[in-house]
Amino acid sequence: MGSGTAAEAAAAGFRHVTAAEGDAASLAAQAAATLDPRAGPLLLAVGRGYSAALAKALRGHGFSVRRRVVYAAHPADSLPGPALAALRAGEIRAALFFSPRSASVIMALLRQAGVAETVDQVAALALSARIATALAGLSWQEIRATPTPEPSALLALLGPAPHSAARA
Repeated sequence: MGSGTAAEAAAAGFRHVTAAEGDAASLAAQAAATLDPRAGPLLLAVGRGYSAALAKALRGHGFSVRRRVVYAAHPADSLPGPALAALRAGEIRAALFFSPRSASVIMALLRQAGVAETVDQVAALALSARIATALAGLSWQEIRATPTPEPSALLALLGPAPHSAARA
């Protein structure tokens, strides 16, 4: 898990929480460095379609892994009306992407709605290089990826907030 998930786990009452770098490889490496495979199986609570690579990597380090699906994410059927209107009006300057799957879904929905060409004025900001690669199917104004897979790094790609008129 990354620092965001670690913070949520700590807030939920877990007492022994450590963060990896936010990807499967770093999490498997951290587990191998800090846990003893002989101590018992690891529970890997995942979303449907996720973390098969992590389970495989952990097993490669000698761990017994019990992978259990605890949630399922379902893609939207269409883009919301306000999002379509904002795209058509050129009001969206950046879009944030947290997974390759969400990037693929959004690009399909943009094409389905006939607004894929509007992204030439939108910066695509990705949580990782892998996600940035998934975004290559459309002509975004630019595609940038964070140096580390942390939500704060993704927000930093947005840059400073635009200055607004002084409030009375």
